[in-house]
Amino acid sequence: MKTAVLRFLVCPVCRVDLRLSSHVEDRGEILEGRLTCTACGAEYSITRGVPRFVPSGAYASSFGFQWTRFRTVQLDSYNGTDQSAREFASTTGWGVETCRGRVVLDAGVGAGRFAEVVAAMGAEVVGVDLTTAVDAAYLNIGQRARVHLVQADIFALPFRDGTFDLAYSIGVLHHTPDPRAAFARVATTVRKGGEVAVYLYAGYGPWFRGSDLLRRVTTRLPLRVMFWLSAAAVPLAFVYRVPVVGRLLRLAVPISLHPDWRWRWLNTFDWYTPTYQWKLLYPEVLRWFREEGFGEVEVFDDPIRVRGAKAG
Repeated sequence: MKTAVLRFLVCPVCRVDLRLSSHVEDRGEILEGRLTCTACGAEYSITRGVPRFVPSGAYASSFGFQWTRFRTVQLDSYNGTDQSAREFASTTGWGVETCRGRVVLDAGVGAGRFAEVVAAMGAEVVGVDLTTAVDAAYLNIGQRARVHLVQADIFALPFRDGTFDLAYSIGVLHHTPDPRAAFARVATTVRKGGEVAVYLYAGYGPWFRGSDLLRRVTTRLPLRVMFWLSAAAVPLAFVYRVPVVGRLLRLAVPISLHPDWRWRWLNTFDWYTPTYQWKLLYPEVLRWFREEGFGEVEVFDDPIRVRGAKAG
């Protein structure tokens, strides 16, 4: 944790400033310490370089497991591609001109794939995650200048309202107990004139019906069991590309068909293990933006990707 992040942080309970104490520092990074609310006295630990505002990952613990084991798979700097950069652009429409010099919230940072992209464009990015995925993100990008990582609940974000110029949540809100409420909380952290962009699973077509039935079982299995079961997607992808048979399999038991075998394993695990996996429709998501005071709403390809600007 860098001391610079203190200007963004408040107690998630009473929304008052925090005081830093008892810290161990290494080359500008606070590795261990404590944050204390100056009003209510609540204390929050700084552990392994990350301020912690929650005791555990709760309902999203599968993501902590996931990103510990697939820490570098989706990072462009590790895999030598620009897949995350392209995914970010197709969801937000933002480029260097938009991001440079801005303060940006990554709501659901995971292992840091998109935060890395945003930081490379010259933004100061604050990545928040409910789970120990932040530890994977810290190993990946935590010591980079202008990158801050926080473990916190999206429903109790430790930031003042209107803190950020931009905020995005890519593939995260549909994994919360209440995506609408989660969106509202992210929206409040953005200043007037700022923008929010989201990517959500779409509820169109029959593609997810078979996997929804399977998820009644897979979400109850131990994560280690699902980790190895998901590895079956690596060789099975070749069978899934067979005409007719493959189409039926994709409807009954969807798996990732990504050309990189590591992504296939990761994406299949990601699909079958989260506790929550809501599928949404454009009208309801557009209504979220309107109800939270966003105008200039833009819809992008590959549902559901939406961006809006907060009315001034």
